[in-house]
Amino acid sequence: MFDRVKSADVHYVRYGFHNRTPCSMTLDIPEVVINRLPVYARALASLAMDGEVVVSSQALGERLDVTPAQIRKDLSYFGRFGKQGRGYNVQGLLTKLREILGLDRKWRVCLVGVGRLGQAIAEYGGFEPQGFQIVAVPAQAAQQVVDRLVNAGIRAILNYAPMLPHVPVQVAIRNIDPVLAMQSMTFHIKRHDPVPGK
Repeated sequence: MFDRVKSADVHYVRYGFHNRTPCSMTLDIPEVVINRLPVYARALASLAMDGEVVVSSQALGERLDVTPAQIRKDLSYFGRFGKQGRGYNVQGLLTKLREILGLDRKWRVCLVGVGRLGQAIAEYGGFEPQGFQIVAVPAQAAQQVVDRLVNAGIRAILNYAPMLPHVPVQVAIRNIDPVLAMQSMTFHIKRHDPVPGK
């Protein structure tokens, strides 16, 4: 079970270890760690497809441009993996990460607001193999639709609308605005090329 909590400026989620000990434990995990887990899982899936059986944190870090120490620290939130000097079993760690992320089951996804971007997302073939079954529905007003989704029991929202909907604290929400992302990229480009056309 995941609950969203805050500590200073760092976002955390609370992860329940219900099968590690006779009594359940919870641990606050930084949101940035949760965000890196799918990246690790994708790299491990690629290694597995290449026939790799064992990978070190050094090799995994070089592939992802992450330090080995960061990988070990991230994974330590969820238990002990691998053996010192021998690395991680690729398939074993991938299976465990998929279990932690909830990717070992099917998820029904409702796509609200089906403009051109929504249609492209609904037609993208990369979701189904990862366990996401998408149903697309039209929407007129994002906040009203979000309110109805929350009242219907939806627990996580990935928002592409150019507004920030309000949700209860128990609902996870991630706002993704491609326009804002591009605007932040122009800042970096402008730093290195301050004169237009040069």
